[in-house]
Amino acid sequence: MPTFEIKMPKLGESITEGTIVSWSVKVGDKVKEDDVLFEVTTAKVSAEVPSPVAGKITEILYQEGDTVPVGTTVAKIELSEEEEEATPENGSDSQPEDKGKESSETPISQDNQEKKEPSADQARESRQEVTPESNSENNKWYSPAVVQLAKEANISQAELEKISGTGYEGRVSKKDIQQYIADKNNRTERTQNKETAKQESAQQKTETAPPAKEQSKQAPSQERPAATSPATSATSPAIAVSEDDEVQEMDRVRRIIADHMVMSKKTSPHVTTFVEADVTKLVQWRSKMKDEFLKQEGISLTYMPVITAATAKALKEFPQINASVNGYQIILKKHINIGIAVSLPNGNLIVPVVQNADKLNIQGLASQIDILAKKARSNKLSPDNMSGGTFTITNFGTFKNLFATPIINQPEVAILGVGYIEKKPAVIETPEGDSIAIRHKMFLSLSYDHRIIDGALGGAFLKKIADFLEEWNG
Repeated sequence: MPTFEIKMPKLGESITEGTIVSWSVKVGDKVKEDDVLFEVTTAKVSAEVPSPVAGKITEILYQEGDTVPVGTTVAKIELSEEEEEATPENGSDSQPEDKGKESSETPISQDNQEKKEPSADQARESRQEVTPESNSENNKWYSPAVVQLAKEANISQAELEKISGTGYEGRVSKKDIQQYIADKNNRTERTQNKETAKQESAQQKTETAPPAKEQSKQAPSQERPAATSPATSATSPAIAVSEDDEVQEMDRVRRIIADHMVMSKKTSPHVTTFVEADVTKLVQWRSKMKDEFLKQEGISLTYMPVITAATAKALKEFPQINASVNGYQIILKKHINIGIAVSLPNGNLIVPVVQNADKLNIQGLASQIDILAKKARSNKLSPDNMSGGTFTITNFGTFKNLFATPIINQPEVAILGVGYIEKKPAVIETPEGDSIAIRHKMFLSLSYDHRIIDGALGGAFLKKIADFLEEWNG
């Protein structure tokens, strides 16, 4: 009987290990798919790990209290007959996915050419062949629904293994494969449009070459060498510790935060810009709505749902901000997933993510933010609650701070800082002329990655958020 290895999952970005809190099964137990196997805790989150397959527990390799690196096998399951049919053993005679890799990716050596070469039709069928398996080259398992969609879209085994999954242990879900197919079709369409445009443009160009002087100016940018990473190590200054000083070790969460912040500053050239917004209309709207909102929704109406909604709207208008950087590539994210920084009782910080924030109304955003904040403070966030963020908001106004220069939450390229709302005398324009009135003002700050965001873009994006908030009427 083939076995399936249960590995320590990665429960959030920058997490490298997890501690087993308790086992829900023992050796010899039979489990169904999605039955809870064990509970794990990390510096950021606690979660129950379900079984991705049905079968019998044959080995438990680590005990309660053990801290295990991510990706390490912690248990083994002997697959049931149903799972065995969908998951062939290593060494099985039928391995069409390997044939697909040979025909589509492996260069043909002289020795291979002496062997019988498949026909074009056979090669095409081999490239399209995909089977659900647990013992593939990357040790991934695919559900029948994923396999069927991959076959229909002519996605090879090698291509399927490159898809990043959002399921347990990075498993590719039906939603993941559908999104991948949609993105692939869009890329193909854009490529065809570009080729058509290039052909039309080439016909219109003259055959006259640019002057040699101009060519020499262009050459440096075209042959630009790859950037080298700066030194990651620096000599720390000597710290004098007197007898009266107290020395405290950072806890695991604080160490992760410290490393993440240093990495961000070394990765992105930070620039921070500020704007002051007149949010008098927003304050008046909230004062009018908060009692009814609490009665209907059962949660308090804060300013964060509105700020998140305004940010999501601005990100749709400025997609260059909803992005990541990979070398000299700019990756524009299709989903707007906004992280909300939450302060924990122990003084640490965590950033749960509101998925598809642009598709939620104020009630939905308020509910999601409230749920995530409560989960964060009770250490019950799941991996899905922590992953996929494309932009972050941090609200230091909670502590009556006016403005700050927050550090970008990598691999994002910008972070919004929200200051305290305070009453101020301000000059306002009226039909009768300028006058001084008491207004509610708030500073907003945007720290952004100057590699891909310039001052004009960053400033325009921040001003757009301020405009949405100033004109807010519900």
